[in-house]
Amino acid sequence: MRQVKLGNRVIGDGQPSFVIAEMAWSHDGSREKAKQIIKGTSDAGADAISVHVTSMKDYMVRDYGSLAGQTVSAGKEQEKIFDYQERINLKNNDWEELFPYAKGLGLAVCAMPNDMPSLRLCEKLGADSYVIHASCFVDENFVIEVAKQKKPVILRIGGATLGEIENTVNTIKKHGTEDIILLHGIQLYPTRIENTRLNLIPSLKSIFGLPVGLAEHMDGDSRLAMIVPLLALPLGAAVIEKHITYNRQLKGEDFESALNPDELKRLVEDIREMEKAMGSSSFESLSAAEIRYRQVSRKRTVAARAIKKGKKLSQEDITFKRSDDGLYPDESKFIIDRTASEDIREESPITWAKLL
Repeated sequence: MRQVKLGNRVIGDGQPSFVIAEMAWSHDGSREKAKQIIKGTSDAGADAISVHVTSMKDYMVRDYGSLAGQTVSAGKEQEKIFDYQERINLKNNDWEELFPYAKGLGLAVCAMPNDMPSLRLCEKLGADSYVIHASCFVDENFVIEVAKQKKPVILRIGGATLGEIENTVNTIKKHGTEDIILLHGIQLYPTRIENTRLNLIPSLKSIFGLPVGLAEHMDGDSRLAMIVPLLALPLGAAVIEKHITYNRQLKGEDFESALNPDELKRLVEDIREMEKAMGSSSFESLSAAEIRYRQVSRKRTVAARAIKKGKKLSQEDITFKRSDDGLYPDESKFIIDRTASEDIREESPITWAKLL
């Protein structure tokens, strides 16, 4: 299984989960709100911030109506999608401040350029990795240009067929980088739990031999929004991505699936605890805790009856009970016919020191 270096972290089997907070459009067009979200991401202990960088005129036609479904947050449908997103779109000079701000807080910047001019801007600003959105998935020229950056590529595979994933992965490898992460999940404002399909994670790992992550987009108010990402870990998810906002109660753009910074912090803490619980998949020497448990839980060899000094032990002289001391039962076969070197009272532990 390939491992990918992103920022100062290695992503893949045997490594801690890489946690990405996706800002998307939740900044509502405000540079200060964006900085608040980025700071909240850093304070939460996440590894990276994912940002959408867009030149609207190069990304979307003005009369786009999203016939397939909603693409803006509930309550904002009365405004044309293009006009709404253009109104809340951050400008180039905003990103010129936000990229170094995030890096200065120790975050990797996973940039999702939605068009070619935005890709050039992200290249200029030094993105740590590139995210290819579902909208650009089969735009071969764009995929090739992303691959040429020779940076890790996070490939959002929601809604793609296996054949499309294979073709896009091969294109990226051919034109620039082998460092690819598949990010499973779809965003449906919010996504219903039955559409999360966690069991695809190990299948994708097996098929492509690449790190696979989960972009989880359940309703942020659901208690399961804090649980489902944890369930993805034992299935092999190397990356967990969650939407983040500045304040869910204010219902800004992309709030439906987003967590507040304090909630993200709790999720990151839970992820790190879950990783401890999972441990290693290989049998190694016993841990200190396992040795202690072994010592306190296993039965020991004790005297079944009083044994006089000088008596040769028979099977009838010993029994096995939980005790703080005494030989383990599998050692008892070596003490039959050995002579007691002292009087041994009933239920007293039998040790080598008490035998000749």
